[in-house]
Amino acid sequence: MFDIKKGLNKFYIGETEENTLAEVILSDTSKDVIKIEHTFVGEKLKGKGAGKLLIRKVVDFAIEENKKIMPVCVFAKKEFDKNKEYESVLYKNA
Repeated sequence: MFDIKKGLNKFYIGETEENTLAEVILSDTSKDVIKIEHTFVGEKLKGKGAGKLLIRKVVDFAIEENKKIMPVCVFAKKEFDKNKEYESVLYKNA
């Protein structure tokens, strides 16, 4: 559907990392935890599921890398609340 690419601290849809149509911005809080800071979807892709696919890509990446995810942005939090299968990678404060 969309070609999702990995950039520096992000996954994105678009021609280049600097000129994205949609992106999810990440930061590492530790070697084991990825924080989802921000999700952006431009007008061209709004309502087409791009944001959901980007969050899914981060979840798949976390599983591959054996990391947990701390969803900080509102959209990511909502996606984690709606998708119980994401619980396995959800970072829970001790």
